[in-house]
Amino acid sequence: MPNSSLDATATKTVAFDLPSYLNRHTKSVNSALDHFLPKATAKPQTIHKAMRYSLFAGGKRMRPVLCIAAAEACGGDVNDALPLACAVECIHTYSLIHDDLPAMDDDDYRRGRLTSHKVFGEGIAILAGDALLTQAFEIVARSKVRKRYAHQDLIIELAQASGSLQLIAGQVADLEGEGRKTSTNQLRYIHERKTSALLCCSARLGGMSADCSLSQLKALTDFGYHVGLAFQVIDDILDVTQTSEQLGKTAGKDTAAQKATYPSIVGLEKSKRIAENLTKRAFAALKPLRGKATALKSLADFLLKRDR
Repeated sequence: MPNSSLDATATKTVAFDLPSYLNRHTKSVNSALDHFLPKATAKPQTIHKAMRYSLFAGGKRMRPVLCIAAAEACGGDVNDALPLACAVECIHTYSLIHDDLPAMDDDDYRRGRLTSHKVFGEGIAILAGDALLTQAFEIVARSKVRKRYAHQDLIIELAQASGSLQLIAGQVADLEGEGRKTSTNQLRYIHERKTSALLCCSARLGGMSADCSLSQLKALTDFGYHVGLAFQVIDDILDVTQTSEQLGKTAGKDTAAQKATYPSIVGLEKSKRIAENLTKRAFAALKPLRGKATALKSLADFLLKRDR
């Protein structure tokens, strides 16, 4: 006669251990970044120290881990995705260095410590950002050759996401919108480009590293787009609900700079509902991956519930 308790144990679904997953892949990304970047002792030492100061400032590595998780969801190898994951993180870090400059958001703290320009001066901070931007494309160019996606495809993917029509477009619109009345459509335009574009690119590059099919790439695109928007809406919410100590950066900066945010336009509670709806749509986008996207779902859930 079958043992019902044993049967229940055998069929019980083991919960996905996201903290361990993040910790494991963050270590892999950090190790790979250390390998790809010039050593801090390479001349001129100042620029290489500045590049490493910001790149290894203790970020969550959400974009590179998203890239890796997308690769796994498409049956790919983590080692094949790592270079592309590192390239995305270089782009992300360069954008943060430049965002923090006095001519941009003028912030003194990032990830709980002084920003690059406060430590190295504005000139070196600008150059460190420039160097990381350039480094990203070298890393992609040296990555493994794939059957379905050539290096040209990967480089175009990263260039478009970080160029004047996406990432930079979002920053321009953000700067030009300070102190002006902004509609929800205009704010969505900013968030789509300033945040969602690179997160979406991370997911797409992960799939491309695994030689994903066109249907898989579309699923990852939809997922990355909606997660990216949700991430930024939550960022807006945290800016008005958390302290500087909790965030690791100056809280209330958006309000002080008269920047448009979801809470300032539609209110806090509606902003939370928007973030929840975007995350549900991200989950729905993963259905074509047929149950192989557990890590991606867990990451999206983590992004929705984060408090910093």
